Amino acid sequence: MNLTSIPAFTDNYIWTLSDLEGRCLIIDPGEAAPVLETLAANQWQPAAILLTHHHHDHVGGVDALRQQFPALDVYGPPETADKGATIIVNPGDNITLLGTTFQIIATPGHTLGHVAYYSNPYLFCGDTLFSGGCGRLFEGTAEQMFNAFQEINLLPAETLICCGHEYTLSNMKFANAILPEDKAISAYYHEIKQLRAKQQVSLPSTLEKERKINLFLRTHDHELQRKLGFNSPPDALWEIFSALRRKKDEF
Repeated sequence: MNLTSIPAFTDNYIWTLSDLEGRCLIIDPGEAAPVLETLAANQWQPAAILLTHHHHDHVGGVDALRQQFPALDVYGPPETADKGATIIVNPGDNITLLGTTFQIIATPGHTLGHVAYYSNPYLFCGDTLFSGGCGRLFEGTAEQMFNAFQEINLLPAETLICCGHEYTLSNMKFANAILPEDKAISAYYHEIKQLRAKQQVSLPSTLEKERKINLFLRTHDHELQRKLGFNSPPDALWEIFSALRRKKDEF
């Protein structure tokens, strides 16, 4: 399978997975025009759409794409039932498309019904785990998103993090401000600054990389806890996650 990111709006990515026969899966098409241009340029035939959550910048292109391809199946969690989903998926389900089986993982926090799609090595995680950061808590709780991160962290190190936005630079700026002495974070921050200065894409990341540079995967880190004002270990690590998210909101 061939992975492609399609830029949309100002910082969204719509992802596609294509096979050797020119069929493709489309993940979170927030708008239709760039997808239709990519399909035409590559002579791809869409096989299905996968939706992670209900926000407009992830589902806004569904209707126009289905007008062009009326038989196109749209997979999504229950919260996308009124956003164009034709086949509802739930956490724990497995779906097989283009000979590839995807596991549906519950990732609430950004929205209550958010899901991710995993098929080694690909993880399409919408607005849950970003490179160097996490999604905003619009509907769910910090504890829910912390638990989602723990589920994702069980996946293999080579997992490709295919998230919904180009937020890496701002996330790494924040991480570097929190732990400026951390060599891995500092090095990656400078790498991403150079990459984005050239307008190059920073994604996908890998879970192996994220374990080193993503503070939201490092809530067990005592130095991070101290920087957040915890002079003794918290009752639960999600409290570190919550404090970190609040600090990022104010950054």
